[in-house]
Amino acid sequence: MSETELFWKANFNELKQGYKEQGETYVCLLCGHKLQKGIIYPVDQVYYEAYRRMELHIKEKHGSVFEFLIGLDKKLTGLTDHQKNLLALFYQGKNDREIQKELEIGSSSTIRNHRFVLKEKERQAKLFLAMMELLKEKDEHAPAMLEIPKHATMIDDRYRVTEEENEKVLKKYFKDGKLTSFSMKQKYKIIVLREMIKRFDENATYTEKEVNEILKTVFEDFVTLRRYLIEYGFLDRKSDGSSYWIKK
Repeated sequence: MSETELFWKANFNELKQGYKEQGETYVCLLCGHKLQKGIIYPVDQVYYEAYRRMELHIKEKHGSVFEFLIGLDKKLTGLTDHQKNLLALFYQGKNDREIQKELEIGSSSTIRNHRFVLKEKERQAKLFLAMMELLKEKDEHAPAMLEIPKHATMIDDRYRVTEEENEKVLKKYFKDGKLTSFSMKQKYKIIVLREMIKRFDENATYTEKEVNEILKTVFEDFVTLRRYLIEYGFLDRKSDGSSYWIKK
């Protein structure tokens, strides 16, 4: 199961803690980092069991699960920028007067109203999740959909891809492991880019030349592929282009 699938198929408690058990390992749902069960990990002369070391990894790498989740695209969280700012300040432990001053909002009662709206959103989300779980037991005709990458950008209808559609596109545009054309619908380009990113190691860092060499084995216009992988949030890079990595 891919990192993206692990993230979206995690249950509430797993998402809250930021990692899940998978066989003999603990896997970070935020970046895919794995730790072996039964191993004691030393850090600065302190020894941690695997799950404790994973908790430390999340703190070191991501700050907190909350910070990671609130940093996701608003089309994934369903939150407006204003709501995300408020939640971040609530999480920091600031009181209504401090938030009012920082955001330059009219009065403390306005902050309290925002709190009420967010609580309503929480209640609605709980009911919606319960209904969707019940629906899964009855809806035999729902198509299997591909999961949206956590760090995808420009999220829209192009990401609504069924597993069946994905297979048809890959079969049409790939021959003997090579891409025959990149002149296609934008939705199909997303499918191709998903396939392209599988050629990179999620734990490796690449030079631009190395990225080009990997893409060149698949398609002659490697520059266009590289640009799209970055624009659509599959690859990330330093501003000077000196190193590239899978965006997590």
